[in-house]
Amino acid sequence: MRIGIDLGGTKIEGIALDEHGVELVRHRILTPKDDYDGILQATARLVGFIESELGRRGSIGIGTPGAISAATGLMKNCNSVCLNGKPLDSDFEKVLKRPVRIANDADCFALSEASDGAAAGVSNVFGVIIGTGTGGGVVINGGLLKGANAIVGEWGHNPLPWPKWDERRAPPCYCGRRGCIETFLSGPGLSRDHYDITRQRLTARELATRAARFDHEAEETMARYEDRLARALAGVINILDPEVIVLGGGVSKVKTLYERVPRLWQQYVFSDVVATQLVPPKYGDSSGVRGAAWLWPATVA
Repeated sequence: MRIGIDLGGTKIEGIALDEHGVELVRHRILTPKDDYDGILQATARLVGFIESELGRRGSIGIGTPGAISAATGLMKNCNSVCLNGKPLDSDFEKVLKRPVRIANDADCFALSEASDGAAAGVSNVFGVIIGTGTGGGVVINGGLLKGANAIVGEWGHNPLPWPKWDERRAPPCYCGRRGCIETFLSGPGLSRDHYDITRQRLTARELATRAARFDHEAEETMARYEDRLARALAGVINILDPEVIVLGGGVSKVKTLYERVPRLWQQYVFSDVVATQLVPPKYGDSSGVRGAAWLWPATVA
């Protein structure tokens, strides 16, 4: 049995999968706010609850909002800032009294969809999460690609490719630079772009709904967004050449993206034809916690 934990900023979700990937139980609790030790103990109680419900012990994989630094072994880049600078993997192993495997939440999303989701059986997969930020993960032949700096898939902190004149005065990114893909493609970035032109404050979902109803200003904003997403993903395709790109996060619910973006990226990809598919996730918001469980092979008990 595999147990997956999704360590979010507001909730901690746990799931147990059998050897075939069938969900056995799912439970969620609130995340202790700004309390590192509290998060460790709450997670241990959650695992205990799952194992008590099922009457057996499982392997444990944990999806986190950041990554373990290859240089220090400590957590970095977490928006749950109390995790940063902490030896999260070894501390979890102490409280859970067994080995754990930890990966970034975007990596877990990619692994889930490549294991038994929308990209099952595909050898080269890029999993994308676009919500309040942008993240990604790469799965090659069923395994997560791990880099020297623990930043595989961080496409959102590259500059937007082939910038147009009005994009050169790019907004600042929280990373300290300007022009990052994330500032254009995140949900807040989409809303900001619409506000800058129309002075209307709308969410990404509201914009997509209005565009579907032929609101001219919303249509123009979504057209800019689609072209930017096409350019950004073309840069990924030119380097990684994935068979499938799975789009997750809140923006993945915009159905028109799956038709329009591949049509647009044809002009940017360095190839005469582009066979890469852009698909929605099979498991939606559940992919992260499922992917955490998939961090362990079926043979580990």
